[in-house]
Amino acid sequence: MPTTETTKQERMHIRLDALSKQKLEKAASYSHKKLSEFVLSQSLAAAESIISEHEQTTLSQADWVLFLDALENPPAKNAKLKEALALHKKLVVRD
Repeated sequence: MPTTETTKQERMHIRLDALSKQKLEKAASYSHKKLSEFVLSQSLAAAESIISEHEQTTLSQADWVLFLDALENPPAKNAKLKEALALHKKLVVRD
């Protein structure tokens, strides 16, 4: 039985040219999916990839060492750091 979280309640409409629709239908057919299932799955996969690119940071070995050193030996708070912390506190809203 579907739960509230899994019940599809939202709708999205898109307009596209005939050739684009034919390509999507062909790809959906090869994937053994309905057109809407195919478009949704591919869109979500692309969305997850883009979100990951923007929300994850990969450091080189040298940068990782610098990062760990900064965590273990934080610099003294100077005027610029105090200013940055105040701006962060003002701009970042936590739920």
